[in-house]
Amino acid sequence: MPNKHLFEYAVIRVIPRVEREEFLNVGVILYCPTRNFLQTAFELNEERLRAFASDLKGPEIEGHLLAFEQICAGGAKAGSIGELPLGERFRWLTAPRSTIVQTSPVHTGLCSDAGDTLARLLTKLVRY
Repeated sequence: MPNKHLFEYAVIRVIPRVEREEFLNVGVILYCPTRNFLQTAFELNEERLRAFASDLKGPEIEGHLLAFEQICAGGAKAGSIGELPLGERFRWLTAPRSTIVQTSPVHTGLCSDAGDTLARLLTKLVRY
């Protein structure tokens, strides 16, 4: 049996009207400390977004999602947050906020391959 590694993940959601608490799943962020892994994957379906919230623009939302990706990658391009350790970046990205792009509560699991797990979660929770 392959080694299993603890991971944490959250679903990235578009919430056009925070007060209504309605959302559209658009991505996943996954953190696996033992594999030194922090990545996000997203898929913005423009047709679903227009049907869900016609006043939102895909490029604006995609900009927010690309910021998630940049922070996960780290480094100077991600600003001071990009210089933080992986775990702190994950906690920063998954902290509760009242913006159009938010994350779900954090969930945990065990995986053999964090990249494969991220792809499976994206398919299951976003593409369905």
